[in-house]
Amino acid sequence: MNPVPALPFLPGFNFDSKIGKTKFHKSQIFDKIHNGVYYLAEKPHFSRHSRYLSFHDEGEKPTWLAFDGQRLMFKAYFQLNTRDNSSFSIRNCTISFFLEDGTMKVSEPITGNSGLEQGLIVRRQRIPIPDPVTFRYYDILDLNIGKQIKIYGRIYNIIDCDKFTRNFLNRNGIPVPQPIELSSDSYAEKKDIFQKKPNRIPDTRGNFLKYDKKVLRFYGYWDDRDNLYGEIHNLEIHYYLADDTIEVKEILPENSGRDVGPLFLKRSKIPKNFEKIDPIGSGDTFTILNVLGDNGAKSYYMADSLNTGTYLQDYFKDHDLTIGSVIDVFGRKVVITDLDSFTKDYYRMKYGIDNFTPLKGPLEKCDYDNKIEKFIPPYNGYGSYEDSLGNCFSVTPKAPNVDFTKFYYHDKQGFDSQILRFQAKMISKIPENAERCFIIRIFLMDNTIAIFELSKRNSGFMSCLFQKRMRVMLPGQEIFSNEPPNYYKPNDFYIGANLTLNGFLFQLTFADSYTLRYMEQHSDEFPKANSRLIMDKLRELLKPIYKEFKKDLIATLNEDGTLILEFEHFRKTLLRYLGENITEHEIITIARHYSSREKREFNSRDYIRALVHTEINRFLWTELDRLEEDILHLDRTRTGYLSRNELYRILRGCRIPLNVELLNTMLDVFDDNKQGTINYCDLLKFLNVKINPMTPVAPVNIKTALWWTSEKEIECGAKIEFPAFIEDLNLDEKENPMSDDKYNDLSAN
Repeated sequence: MNPVPALPFLPGFNFDSKIGKTKFHKSQIFDKIHNGVYYLAEKPHFSRHSRYLSFHDEGEKPTWLAFDGQRLMFKAYFQLNTRDNSSFSIRNCTISFFLEDGTMKVSEPITGNSGLEQGLIVRRQRIPIPDPVTFRYYDILDLNIGKQIKIYGRIYNIIDCDKFTRNFLNRNGIPVPQPIELSSDSYAEKKDIFQKKPNRIPDTRGNFLKYDKKVLRFYGYWDDRDNLYGEIHNLEIHYYLADDTIEVKEILPENSGRDVGPLFLKRSKIPKNFEKIDPIGSGDTFTILNVLGDNGAKSYYMADSLNTGTYLQDYFKDHDLTIGSVIDVFGRKVVITDLDSFTKDYYRMKYGIDNFTPLKGPLEKCDYDNKIEKFIPPYNGYGSYEDSLGNCFSVTPKAPNVDFTKFYYHDKQGFDSQILRFQAKMISKIPENAERCFIIRIFLMDNTIAIFELSKRNSGFMSCLFQKRMRVMLPGQEIFSNEPPNYYKPNDFYIGANLTLNGFLFQLTFADSYTLRYMEQHSDEFPKANSRLIMDKLRELLKPIYKEFKKDLIATLNEDGTLILEFEHFRKTLLRYLGENITEHEIITIARHYSSREKREFNSRDYIRALVHTEINRFLWTELDRLEEDILHLDRTRTGYLSRNELYRILRGCRIPLNVELLNTMLDVFDDNKQGTINYCDLLKFLNVKINPMTPVAPVNIKTALWWTSEKEIECGAKIEFPAFIEDLNLDEKENPMSDDKYNDLSAN
């Protein structure tokens, strides 16, 4: 209640009461209005600032701190009369009472597609009690199950509360009755009985989600031979489970001469009793009785709620389609003879049918499906065989198909080149050709072959490409034939093989380490590099002559007692006893498998450093200081080590005048540690031509000298472990396979 002013409210008789005031905050004082109930009052009547006499009040804490975040929740409802006042609707709501300040909030849960304005009804505030009570607000004593409260003219009936509210009121001495059942909603009952707009369209979304993209397929025929020029039509029937529609396709034989499409019947529902085509609009589920009003904009439509004159049509379902059944497809009798595996599983699971014996049609497949073989003319010699074959199938030929899967798995990846390299010599009666040296490369991605010639000095031949990259046909084939030719494959190449490539006879004499390692890793594709198959072969061939063979091998053992065979003695012994029954590649595979792992250094460190200094001085390269700066920039922690790839990238970036082969050979000289890194300080001293300069050497063909000619012997290990080879051969009858005197003497030493 506002105080009575001391002066009249007239101009000149009032003044600002805030003059001289320094604090403008609103005091929050909790006072006791009557026994057991505490309210937020404007003026204090008692000294104690406690609001609720319960165990929730912790000492002298204010209520806004003691009851922060706590509220009482009540379930209630209110009645809302309809427009004609003949019935009422019940609206559920939730009443929240906040203990910290005594405010209340009323909200209604939102129901989707209800057409009502729902949500927050009364925002959070202190709600006064209506007349005749004045100057008082709703509190916990006024809110309980079974009570009716009036909030701004609307009556709310409280019927339930949550567990926290019930415990809070009980511990404050306020009994809480049991929940009350909600009264019936007369408006909702009428609405369910008399729908304003009934749903006349069946809901098929459930079947769509369950059976989408699931189609039953049947095979059948339609016999039309009774009509003039009629014949038997072989059909394929598709039944869509999502909406029970049927589609019929006709299986047309090749070169049938028909210019119509293969679709016999578009996707639709097929009636069981077909008499005539239904008029337009007969299938619509919504029927209009009449139209009220002359003006189209102000017309009213009245729907036929009783479905007067509606003709119920029965359509074919999945249970009507079985083997042997005859369906009437708009006047055409279609007989079902067979179905696919998915349809069989469907009928087996749903209907328990196990008998799916197909029926025979009036015509066998051979009677109408006569395929005519196309005659392919012989190869004319222009382009490849596949290119010429494309001209025989279309006027505008297409490029031959490429095996992209093989290309993906055998394309170059980093240092893995996927290229097999063999050194070969030409076999010819001409003495000059017999001394020529070649490199044959086989590209695994498409089995193409390229030949490069390595010329010798003053030989009269130059180093150049001898044969471009292409597929090479096997010899002894008819070139101008309509049969596809056979080409060389990677497993046809091995050391010691004699191959005829485009009329030239080559003998493979050597292979690089990558080729040998690749063939051994894929020994299932290369039998000449399969050590297990080779040992089985040696076991069969050496069984009758095993004693003499073993004595010859023991005679060539080292005298120092290491039980190691020299590769050359091992090779000559195998060739002497087996002759043409074993190839050079098989001998190398066995030698690599039982190698003692003693690597022979063909190019010394000093020789490689002399080659590097010769190239640096020849090209006047003076960027050693810049190289050191780049290396230190990359090694921020100054560990003194970098990986081989990082050093290779820096050397190439500084444009050091070294060939790629020489650069890789130089990096091979440096020993890496356990982490696989190289000491770059040693590298800088190696490149410095002022510290311990090397004597210049004669220029060499670096590309070939460091690749082929530097490997004077096969990289299979300098020596072979004799005990492991004899043990795996397993041809001795005694427990000790090596019982010869010389072997016993060596083992004793």
